Amino acid sequence: MTETQTLSVEQLAARVDMSVRTVRFYAGRGLIPPPRREGRNGYYGPDHLVRLELVKELQAHGFTLSAIEGYLANIPDDATPEEVALHRTLLAPWSPAMPEILDRGALEVRAGRSLTDDDLEVLVALGVVEPTPTEDRFNVAAAHLAVGIGFLDAGLPLDAATAARRIVTDHGQALARELTELFRTQVWPHLKASGQPPELMTAMVERFKPLTVQALVTAYEQSVDEEKRRSISKRT
Repeated sequence: MTETQTLSVEQLAARVDMSVRTVRFYAGRGLIPPPRREGRNGYYGPDHLVRLELVKELQAHGFTLSAIEGYLANIPDDATPEEVALHRTLLAPWSPAMPEILDRGALEVRAGRSLTDDDLEVLVALGVVEPTPTEDRFNVAAAHLAVGIGFLDAGLPLDAATAARRIVTDHGQALARELTELFRTQVWPHLKASGQPPELMTAMVERFKPLTVQALVTAYEQSVDEEKRRSISKRT
């Protein structure tokens, strides 16, 4: 068997970036199947790997251990690695880049300028920066930092930044709820009934993400143009 098919507990732990102790703890809680035994040695395979990756995905979403156990209990023991991977795909974040944790000095280096407390308030209002419990350390949406700095350079008022964030958040949450319900009631049942193999269903789910985001951007752009036309018509 290849290394991907047969892993020692040390190799498995390294692949999922966990300690051996943590892997054994999860195995003891039944989150992964028992290893294949050869004498005193236990060996792990792709099914163990994908289940541990799913555990990490659920942890990243803030699920407690008991909630993770409940979620995994609904996945059949004989589910293939591809079927388990599909569950992870459904949970994976839509954001292309995870936030970075930076202290104030590193944030200013990345921003290319000094940041006053007022500047930080604007960046927080825009959702580009979020404070952490640790003083002077921030979760930073690195992909959006340049845009936030551009607003600072343009002198965007804090009140305007706060109002804009509230509008976008409110409408974004409503849109997410409706699209999630659409996916749950129409797209997902269709995929399950299609008889497609799990890897093709995973690819379809992955395509759904950028298509939805692009449709949202296009609809917003068209709506803004239409709103401008209406505004001009009122003035004439």
